[in-house]
Amino acid sequence: MTAVKPPAAPEDRRQRKARRTRDALAAAACDLILERGPAATTVEAIAERADVTRRTFSRYFAGKEDAALDFVRRDGDRINALLRSRPADEPPLLAYRRAVRDWLADRDDPAWHLRPRMRRLLALADREPDLFAAYQRIRVDAQEESIRIVAGRLGTDAARDVRPAAVVDAAAGVLVAALRVWARGGEDPGAEDLATLAERAYDALTSEAAAATPDSTTEE
Repeated sequence: MTAVKPPAAPEDRRQRKARRTRDALAAAACDLILERGPAATTVEAIAERADVTRRTFSRYFAGKEDAALDFVRRDGDRINALLRSRPADEPPLLAYRRAVRDWLADRDDPAWHLRPRMRRLLALADREPDLFAAYQRIRVDAQEESIRIVAGRLGTDAARDVRPAAVVDAAAGVLVAALRVWARGGEDPGAEDLATLAERAYDALTSEAAAATPDSTTEE
């Protein structure tokens, strides 16, 4: 059974304006970094492209890398919202997998990888140290929230129980692996889409985990 997509809270005028400004800055950062490269892109140029001041940029982002990768943070929030909405009796690993599936299947608000040039940006983040560091920080923040959600589902304390972190690190790692393969696929028309890669990656995780259980192997 597919969980119902959680309704978005209504935004007031100030919130809508703030979101548009943030989105404009993120789009400008992404475009400039892809056009010029990270080293040649400045915060001032990003602010100018988005038609705001340097001070306004600083209200939203700590640096140009955080701005360019803001879509990663936003979609991490979306995955966590979907994870919270999964049935309470669903095993945590399956709940995370289905949250990712629902995120990738959402056509009303498409996942970031469907936007233009995102494959190039993710591939660049795999090569550029500052972009990679920003990507890792954003990803870890999202996973920490996922751990809290899973701990709540299990009724346990994540500081003392290793299960929430183990589940989330494994499940999120599968998605990262699928993203890396997808990004390296370039523009090959025969390459698999991210949703298919993610499903295959989760299948691989569950089958390998089953094969590695003590009852399924004979120790020498």
